[in-house]
Amino acid sequence: MMKSNSHIYTPVQPFVKQPEEAVVYREFLPDLPLQEYIYCYWQLKTTRPLTAPFHYRVVADGCMDIFFELHDPRQSFVMGFSDAYTSFPLEGSFNYVGIRFLPGMFPRLFRLNAAEISKQVISLEDVAPAVTRFLQDCFHAEMSEQQLKSLLDGFLRDHIAQKMSPADNRLLEAVDLIVRHSGVISLEKELPPGISSRQLRRLFEFYIGDTPKVFSKVVRFQKILQSTHSPEHIRRNKSYLDAGYYDQAHFIREFKTLYGLTPAKVFGK
Repeated sequence: MMKSNSHIYTPVQPFVKQPEEAVVYREFLPDLPLQEYIYCYWQLKTTRPLTAPFHYRVVADGCMDIFFELHDPRQSFVMGFSDAYTSFPLEGSFNYVGIRFLPGMFPRLFRLNAAEISKQVISLEDVAPAVTRFLQDCFHAEMSEQQLKSLLDGFLRDHIAQKMSPADNRLLEAVDLIVRHSGVISLEKELPPGISSRQLRRLFEFYIGDTPKVFSKVVRFQKILQSTHSPEHIRRNKSYLDAGYYDQAHFIREFKTLYGLTPAKVFGK
């Protein structure tokens, strides 16, 4: 897990290597000034052609991602906020590179209503054609991690300086409250000053892609995901109750929806 020094939210995307280690996944940080907006860059690639399909699981993390195929940067996409895991079947050889934006940042950078692409993967060309052209013109399959980082850093620094829309402090405060309380909070009782629950819901839908309640659910799940405890430890100490779940069945059901596997399979027996 990587942690940005400038933000308290550290979304986890776990990765299980294939037995043959034919697929590798890695994350690397952008320049420090960009870490207020971008959690990480990532790369998912094969070390040799696959002999069987590989199902890449993306768990719910509250973020939005741009990703593209380094062998053919015309294949570029945006993945919106999701309240469930997503599985991508991949075959043959591939080399995907991605940019994971912290919650609420992508719509500020690209003037997009996040709710319009929530729970979807769409073509980047439909959202940010200038980024699509940049990827097509500047990227190729043989690039090193440092070359990828340098190009992405430079483009995003310029884009932020020219295109970044101002933040709504009420939204930022609400997101901060949810993250600091690990998703276990009643925003109706702790609303930022000068905003109603209806106004806050509209802000969350526009900048995050869903309601404060759903975002809180994802943050709560992410906090549990960072735990190194076994299912036995979680059951014995009933730590799922401290995390805001009603009971063990609620915890298991929600975890499976957001991850695609039960806690026992994820944390080990």
